[in-house]
Amino acid sequence: MSKADLSKQPAQVSAMFDDVSTHYDRTNNVLSVGNALLWRVATTNAVGPKPGERILDLAAGTGTSSASLAKTGAHVVAADFSPGMIEVGKRQQAGNQNVEFVVADGMNLPFENDEFDAVTISFGLRNIVEPKVALAELFRVTKPGGRIVICEFSTPPIAPIRIGYSAYLQRVMPALAKLASSNPAAYLYLADSIKDWPNQSTLSKWLRETGFANVGYRNLTAGIVALHRGTKPHPATVSATASPRPSLSTPT
Repeated sequence: MSKADLSKQPAQVSAMFDDVSTHYDRTNNVLSVGNALLWRVATTNAVGPKPGERILDLAAGTGTSSASLAKTGAHVVAADFSPGMIEVGKRQQAGNQNVEFVVADGMNLPFENDEFDAVTISFGLRNIVEPKVALAELFRVTKPGGRIVICEFSTPPIAPIRIGYSAYLQRVMPALAKLASSNPAAYLYLADSIKDWPNQSTLSKWLRETGFANVGYRNLTAGIVALHRGTKPHPATVSATASPRPSLSTPT
């Protein structure tokens, strides 16, 4: 049984996810108290996949989110750096011609510039040792005018909810993980990584610094999770703008 730490060494994190791959979706449903499905639906709607589009789902795990995106007829590349996750995904999505699985490092994506109409990552950016490098890679492979959607754990803005959520992470989640997971120790890392992750405004700032425009977010489940969005400007827009464009959407 392996457990990564907050240094987030890629080999460590990959091995940890290999260990939990078999029962990963079941454990997520248990630990999220059923909210994982709601978050997936919200993310799919925010991406807005269209027939014929090419979409990158980074940190796709077993491809559950990729299958949701592909229902519209989009071609989804489900990329993850855990070979174990990819193998489980291939079995679960066997016969789904709209989902393609690829083992990939989020900091060095094996794709061409301007390749995807949309890119998305759910609960994976937090696990990458250098998230700003991953954001730059996602920007690189997105077509001008294309969109990014990030679903990630975040900071509840209301103090009582924030305190209650912290108690859940420290006390309740480890107990549930012992019942539902093949590697309960991995979920101690999950709690640590959530507490260490920056808030909504900081991630929005990172997106703007990367080059994305129209950056905004909305909170889900009282801010336990936040859904971040942005678009890659066309070159003409970038050259005509002296500084990053402000958010055009209001955080809620």
